[in-house]
Amino acid sequence: MSSIRVILAGGGTGGHLFPAIAIADEIKKIEPKSEILFIGTKGKIESQVVPQTGYQFATIWISGFHRDMRIKNLLFPLKVIVSMIQAYTIIKQFKPDVVIGTGGYVSGPILRMAAYLKVPSLIHEQNSYPGVTTRLLAPKVNEVHLTFESSKKYFPALENVFITGNPTRQNLENVNQKDAYEFFGFEAENKSKTILVFGGSLGAAAINRAVERWLDELMKKNLRLIWQTGAEEEMRAKEKAAKYPRNQIWVSSFIHRMDYAYFVSDLVICRAGATTIAELTRLGKPAILVPYPHAAANHQAENAVSLAQSGAAKIISDDEVEEKLFNEITQVLDDSILARMSEQSKKIGKPNAASDIAQRVIQLSKVYGRK
Repeated sequence: MSSIRVILAGGGTGGHLFPAIAIADEIKKIEPKSEILFIGTKGKIESQVVPQTGYQFATIWISGFHRDMRIKNLLFPLKVIVSMIQAYTIIKQFKPDVVIGTGGYVSGPILRMAAYLKVPSLIHEQNSYPGVTTRLLAPKVNEVHLTFESSKKYFPALENVFITGNPTRQNLENVNQKDAYEFFGFEAENKSKTILVFGGSLGAAAINRAVERWLDELMKKNLRLIWQTGAEEEMRAKEKAAKYPRNQIWVSSFIHRMDYAYFVSDLVICRAGATTIAELTRLGKPAILVPYPHAAANHQAENAVSLAQSGAAKIISDDEVEEKLFNEITQVLDDSILARMSEQSKKIGKPNAASDIAQRVIQLSKVYGRK
């Protein structure tokens, strides 16, 4: 066998998609001739991002089932049937050696059909509380890879469970200092501390309100600020920031170069999604975490606790962030405290997660895949 063929299914959010891309990159690094196909849905983040990576991309017709009653739920049974047929066709035509699911509803039909067709398969779960797809399909796949040790309790009867960490891409670390500072209009020679604030692709209203409230006080401390707001609040934030020098504050709806943002930042204020946690700990970034309160099973709060207990982060609840943010910032913006938080953060990080999973995928292909 000259190369391996791999299907990766996962999307709907960046938290499911970017670990899959990181795994794919590592597989290609180890097996340059490997063929990789991503499966996603139309109109979601994967349909925009994956084609830009150069990987093959196909879609199936599936969506999540909303817990509250919606008209769209009436189509769900039909979507399941159609997506299973599509999954069968894709697997038969592509003939993968291994199928990987990284979570989200799109991975469900692909993994179910892979199990039915006896194609080797692997699940990666990013969150401390496993999603529905992972919990349902874990007994049917060859391997289950988890991010957090605490997640093992949800699979007491399984022996094929590994604590691997959450895959992140190596390009987070390969940053040119000059380019990074210039991207935000900052001066590299200026030793002012930089705070990075982001709330995910849509922004976070509670975090934005907190930054607005304390913006004057933060700027008086001669801090620099990178502030990602989400599209709906970008203009409002830019109006607030307009009275400050451009080399002190940068505002945008989205940060296209997160590698640059992490590089120049001394402290990060953000949600506690699994991918964010993995990136913070890979880079050893001190953080103030504001868990999204409506995440399934409150998994962001669980994610945040794993960092806070080690001393790598502070936690503020969503309903208290406006009141408490400035005080928390001033408490941690000491060089010795930041250094200690950074050290603890790196201890948690698993920078080799993508490589470790890629190695397991290749091993599965040799043991169970095409002969």
